Amino acid sequence: MKEYMTDSIRNIALVSHSSAGKTMLAEAFLHTTGATTRLGKIEDGSTVADFEDEEIRRGISLSTAILPVEYNNHKINILDTPGYTDFIGEMISALRVADGALVVVDSVAGAEVGTEIAWNYCDQFQIPRFVVINKMDRDNANFQKSLESVQNLTDTRLLPMQLPWGEKQDFNGVIDLLTMKAHSGDGKSATEIPPEFKDEAESARSEIIEAAAEGEDELLMKYLEGEELDAKEIKRGLVAVLKSQSFVPVFVASATSETGIAPLLEAIIDLMPSPSQAPGVSAKGQAGEEDLSASDSGPLAVYAWKTTADPFVGKITYLRVYSGILTSDTRVWNQTKEAEERFGNINLLRGKETIPVSTVHAGDLVTVPKLTVTSTGDTLCDRAHQLELPVPEYPSALYRVALSPKTQSDSAKISPTLTRLCEEDMTLSWYQEPSTNQTILQGMGDQHIDVAIRKAEKKFQTGLDIDEPRVPYRETITRLGASQYRHKKQTGGAGQFAEVFMRVEPTEEANYEFENKVFGGAISSNYMPAIEKGIKGVMQKGVIAGFPVEKVHVEVFDGKEHPVDSKPVAFEIAGREAFKLAVKDASPVLLEPIMKVIITVPESNMGDIMGDLNTRRARVQGMDTDRGRSVVTAHVPLAEMQRYTTDLRSITGGRGVFTMDFAFYETVPTHIAQDVIDGRQKELAAQKEE
Repeated sequence: MKEYMTDSIRNIALVSHSSAGKTMLAEAFLHTTGATTRLGKIEDGSTVADFEDEEIRRGISLSTAILPVEYNNHKINILDTPGYTDFIGEMISALRVADGALVVVDSVAGAEVGTEIAWNYCDQFQIPRFVVINKMDRDNANFQKSLESVQNLTDTRLLPMQLPWGEKQDFNGVIDLLTMKAHSGDGKSATEIPPEFKDEAESARSEIIEAAAEGEDELLMKYLEGEELDAKEIKRGLVAVLKSQSFVPVFVASATSETGIAPLLEAIIDLMPSPSQAPGVSAKGQAGEEDLSASDSGPLAVYAWKTTADPFVGKITYLRVYSGILTSDTRVWNQTKEAEERFGNINLLRGKETIPVSTVHAGDLVTVPKLTVTSTGDTLCDRAHQLELPVPEYPSALYRVALSPKTQSDSAKISPTLTRLCEEDMTLSWYQEPSTNQTILQGMGDQHIDVAIRKAEKKFQTGLDIDEPRVPYRETITRLGASQYRHKKQTGGAGQFAEVFMRVEPTEEANYEFENKVFGGAISSNYMPAIEKGIKGVMQKGVIAGFPVEKVHVEVFDGKEHPVDSKPVAFEIAGREAFKLAVKDASPVLLEPIMKVIITVPESNMGDIMGDLNTRRARVQGMDTDRGRSVVTAHVPLAEMQRYTTDLRSITGGRGVFTMDFAFYETVPTHIAQDVIDGRQKELAAQKEE
């Protein structure tokens, strides 16, 4: 592949609902431009974009693939993103480095849940976009109906740039409203518009000219004075309205029959911004904020937007050059990790095919293998001119599973494997939950977690079993409690003796406070650390149900020691047992984590959501509306939210979304607490038997 300068590059993300035809559209781009010799198919796993075993097995995209195509002396970096909601992190990463987007819509289904999510993220990133109504040759294809369904998502006016030349089995090609020519098949050759479409085309073209005139004051004056706008002026006006996002152009295609592909590629080149025309990015510099534009002469600023692990090559880091020039065999500074990285080879990726390059210009997308410290979200720059690029906000994980190693050898690999999986995917995270002693992996949904577990097994040879996580309950006390405990052991030779008098009471100041109130030397102060050690051991393991104890103030106010038999170990045991008795005397209760949940659903689902929340012991804090959707804020126990992702999708047909963050701990109702305690004690008893 030849070297392309910034102005000849286009970075375009394909986004949509799952199964709208993004991967096949990318496949059609590759075949039409001669990058591949045949059109791959999803059914037989032969597409360039979906090359991972798991993608072929499932028949859906699971990660973003880069597919550079060359057309009319331009290079278009196509980013084929997954449409399934669980893999939304991949779409966010792709939109972060794209300068334009194609929102692909199925001509039969119209706008769906994923279309709406993709549209909202395009709005968030302020990305110019085209709507591509795909699969126009399908039975029941309906251009007008699909167009209306997308218009219902947005206040921005949709502007058809093409009309379908027939529909369903009669879909022959596209009618281009800019050139007023009909393009059959892939669209490389043009003919006159058939007479039956002439009036409709004329009417639709006048809308385009009107929209183009709104792009510039000069063009608007000319238009209002009744003068004709020439082809160049129309194009210039359309570029302006696309950039300001006051109109969204609409195109038609059928990826599987490669119909309408060439006109779409031409429109991407003519109307979509190059990296140098796209808005600059603001970076944190040593002297404050710096606005960077895509220029070879600017300071080096490179963003790592994706990381993958290849079993043969090792780690592959996907980069976008925002400013400056990147060359192979060079050293760069990782500002995020404050470490130097050495680049060996630089490659362009097309699916899994690597194309070596020596120089990369501002605005381009490349990959580099075997970087040592760089992970997703890092900024690479010159050490002499340090910069840090912003990282997009990813949705917080909503679905949690507890992991355990399948074999003894897997237990040593579990931590590095999970760290590498989470490096690859910004919506995956893991942590060790001390109160339940479980390793927790959290992601966007069951499919997301399932893919991660399979990846761990295939790529990192780490076998993992999954289970539902235990709720991290806590124990505390509700009133003053007192106890005394004497530990006496005589077994011949040196004995053990210690006696401790203890008081406990609730505190809000800290999780744990210890006070020595022994006067007159009844217990030497050098035994106090041993007593504290005993108390802390019980606090970790719990008293009533084996959960950590918190919010307790402890006083040791009296006791006895023996001049010969008293030892630290004796006071540790006495402190431990005295604390257990004192807690039992202080009306102990179980605490559960309460989550702040914000649920956004269509208004039609509001009743079902409220009914469902009532069954989950929720306390609704407020209700609101946002752009025609209902928003509910509630406090809900974590125990009731373990599988809410799946339930919410089921109730709302996938249209509902929610966020969940820890709010506070609260006492568990008595009837539920007893079941939890009984279950936990059985569990602990079973562990002892093992």
